[in-house]
Amino acid sequence: MAGRQACKGARIGVCVLGCLLLAPPGGLAFLPNFWSRVLTLSWDSHTHQYMTEQALLNVTLDTLIMAPAGRRPHAQDGAELGRGFWRAVGEVVRANAAMDFLSSTRSDPVYHFDSERVEGAAEMLRHFWSQTLLSIRARDYQGARRSLGQLFHSLQDFYSHSNWVEMGQRSVYLHLLHPEHPAIPVASEDTPTCAECYGATCRNNILLSQHTPLLTTGYFSSHPAKPAGKCSHGGLLDSSRHQGARGGINKDSTSPLFSPHHYLHGDAARLATAATVAVLQDLRDAVGTMSFLRLLSVRQQPALVFVMDTTGSMFEEITAARLRALSIIQARAKTARQPGTYLLVPFHDPAVGPVYETDDPDQFMQYLEELTALGGGDEPEMCLSAVQLALTHSPPLSEIFVFTDASPKDAHLYSAVEALTLEKQSKVSFLLTEDPSFSGTDKGMRKRRESLSPDRFSLYSLLSSVSGGLAIFTTNSDIHRVSTIIQDNIASSKVTLLHMVCNSASGSTHFPFRVDSAVNSVTLHLTGILKHCVLTSPSGESQSLLDRPSSLAELERFQGLYRIRLQPPMEPGQWRLSADAEGPVMLNAIGTGPGGDSSVDFLYYFAVVANGTHPGLARVEGSPVAGVPTCLVLTVTGLPPNEEASFSHVTLLGANGESLLKVPLNSSSSSSSGQELVGSMASVPREPFCVRLSGKDGIGNRLERVSPEMIQPTHVQIRVLSAPHLVPGHASTVTFDMWNHGPARQFTLTAADDRGFLTQRGSRRLSVGERGSLRGEVEVKTPGGTEPGGAVTLTLTVRALDTADSNYAVVHLVVIPPDPDVFPPSCSPMQVEATCPPVCRQASWTVSLAVTDRGRSGLAALQLSEGHGVLMLLPGQAWKPQQQEGKGRDPEGERRQWSVEHHLLKGDPPQNVTGWGGGTPLHVRYTASCCAPRAELIAWDGAGNTRRCHLTSSQQGATHKTSSAAGRMRVALLTFLSGLLGARLMM
Repeated sequence: MAGRQACKGARIGVCVLGCLLLAPPGGLAFLPNFWSRVLTLSWDSHTHQYMTEQALLNVTLDTLIMAPAGRRPHAQDGAELGRGFWRAVGEVVRANAAMDFLSSTRSDPVYHFDSERVEGAAEMLRHFWSQTLLSIRARDYQGARRSLGQLFHSLQDFYSHSNWVEMGQRSVYLHLLHPEHPAIPVASEDTPTCAECYGATCRNNILLSQHTPLLTTGYFSSHPAKPAGKCSHGGLLDSSRHQGARGGINKDSTSPLFSPHHYLHGDAARLATAATVAVLQDLRDAVGTMSFLRLLSVRQQPALVFVMDTTGSMFEEITAARLRALSIIQARAKTARQPGTYLLVPFHDPAVGPVYETDDPDQFMQYLEELTALGGGDEPEMCLSAVQLALTHSPPLSEIFVFTDASPKDAHLYSAVEALTLEKQSKVSFLLTEDPSFSGTDKGMRKRRESLSPDRFSLYSLLSSVSGGLAIFTTNSDIHRVSTIIQDNIASSKVTLLHMVCNSASGSTHFPFRVDSAVNSVTLHLTGILKHCVLTSPSGESQSLLDRPSSLAELERFQGLYRIRLQPPMEPGQWRLSADAEGPVMLNAIGTGPGGDSSVDFLYYFAVVANGTHPGLARVEGSPVAGVPTCLVLTVTGLPPNEEASFSHVTLLGANGESLLKVPLNSSSSSSSGQELVGSMASVPREPFCVRLSGKDGIGNRLERVSPEMIQPTHVQIRVLSAPHLVPGHASTVTFDMWNHGPARQFTLTAADDRGFLTQRGSRRLSVGERGSLRGEVEVKTPGGTEPGGAVTLTLTVRALDTADSNYAVVHLVVIPPDPDVFPPSCSPMQVEATCPPVCRQASWTVSLAVTDRGRSGLAALQLSEGHGVLMLLPGQAWKPQQQEGKGRDPEGERRQWSVEHHLLKGDPPQNVTGWGGGTPLHVRYTASCCAPRAELIAWDGAGNTRRCHLTSSQQGATHKTSSAAGRMRVALLTFLSGLLGARLMM
């Protein structure tokens, strides 16, 4: 870190140690993230972040081998997985770490397996699993990543907070997520579990049971109170460590100051990582390979998102969108990447939507073909409502393109829309076929009631500037050519080299940008009206672009847009575009990697040091607070492992490109993503800024990348304290805290959601004292017929009445069923055939089974997970696959129908059987060589509950064929073990 920082390296831990000792009570866990190792002086500890990243990366790389057209990327550390993948991983990791920082979870023992709340914590794990599956099947991947991160946190904590490792266990505890697997009893409240320990390191302080081994977990602090003789969590931050039995048993870190059983930290971390991997593998099996890859945005094409005005004056714009989409789809067909998301949101006052979302490009083209430009309407339209829907349904990091010629009728939604763009780091660009200064006769069929203001499109310009997009005012005749920017901006390897807005009324504006070896093409998009434009290369060669053709770059001039492409071979180094313009000018300089492959880029977030009972870096929700110390955490993506690069600092750039603050960077040396960097700011600037990352490649050439969204520092904060689940037919309350970091004043609070579930809409006025705070709540009522698994995106924005201070909070609320199906399928042996002689290779054994769902969800999938035989799905009138229309529940998105026997082998993906039988048993037969006497069949139902059916031939010398109950009992010592190893409750 820079010398300006208050603490550096090991001194940071010493500086904050006193703060940690005075921290309020709350449960500890494996350390949340990389910064925790600094704060606790335990440099070699395995954190929640490290274990989660390692598991996600390794399972993803293995999954790519299994994908139909998959291959393992050349970069074994995931450099080719894409920026979207590391954004998704970051969401899971931060949801995991947040369990240690949020007031609603950090002190609750059920979330951390503390205070012997083992069964309650296991039920919570199964709830997180159910919620993850529901969200994936509803295509709510953001909600699924959140619940998955929460699941990982609690699951990993079990191995650190319990005596599982001390019991000598070397494998994961299946009962936690397989409730029918035998459970190890938990020590009763009056059973002593620990002996006194008076040192920092505690050895052999867990009391051994005289009869049955008992599980115990440590008590933390005073809530709940620790009974006499029980184990404490232990460490400096646990006040209960002084109560009998003194000491503790946690294995959170390698530091004896914080973990009395620090010497077992490696064993606990190994089991926690193995359990995390197992969950991911089970999740992949439950939802299918393609859905699993979509969950983590693996090598996906960038989303193509259109927001389309369909009033009568928009015929040319709709045609341009169709042609541009077709061009993009044809180009993508030649690539090997995973399919991306295609999303269309039409609006036509007063109607908005519906949202058309698909992964099928042909279906998307069909949606576009069905659009018609009909009718007129008042000139303002519900444009921002449509943009809000697009932001809600599109993946993070999306580029959203809005076609309209009307100003917004719903300007009150601007704050919520801006909050969503910043939260998702998505860019919104407007293609406007209307002159903002025009106020004469009508365009096309557009009707106007009154004289129009020349600044009626100002909100579009502001939103595009804040998000890093463009606002282009063009004409019907140029709209198709202008739409070329869509193809430029959704290239899979696109990176931003510069984003600047200049409002200077006169004089020349200079736009500097740097070209490096990681990009092989550079395109500039410049909006406005230019009078003069000169491009200068790194060697000093200058050419005017408006007067004549240039050897440095190719210029395409349209109404409202200049598109400039540098001519190959491009000279690396600092380039400069100088322009004289009439009015404001906006420029985006973008580059693409060689062959469309991933190029060096970065992700970032703001964080503050949490010196409480969970030391680490806590992510800042919303905009950072101006004038206070804040950290900037960055992850570099797309950097191959065989290419060296170093990144020294970031620069905070003002809207006009001026430097506001230079922030030195240090490596965290812990992230699996390659390079994770952290910089410390003693004070966040007051002015809006974007972030530019600077460094050097392996041969010393400078690298620069820009994240173009404009951050709006503020003096007000709002934080959601609870994100309750939504139950159809019930109301839920969302609680929030608001802090005023300035003088006493009044604020406007606005709540908005994408489903219309808020009971009270609109704005309300709040008064907050100087450096004061208040707690408030909003109510969300879920209609009775709402489909479980869906989500509601709630946006809270707060704005000062006397200044430009504002901030936001975005919360994701998931709808759960009122009475969830918790019963797993069952497997019953119907007939056994065993003819196994002493020489096993000369014969085979067979068992016929009936697989039935005991709940209401119906069977969903079958898989042969173990065994070297063949599993046959037998055709029959009772359970022939039913003809179904529309969207099925197949995890791979495919509906297969079988009129003959279908065979499954070990290694095959789960076979979708949704709808097979309508509640009647599904008959299957397994046949294997007598040399392979064991097998395992997994059956899922629609709610995600799982049954593992274990088959073994224990009497290989027997020769039987029987269907009677008595005969089956004798031979099934061709033992059919169904459920003794557990039904996995995939709630």
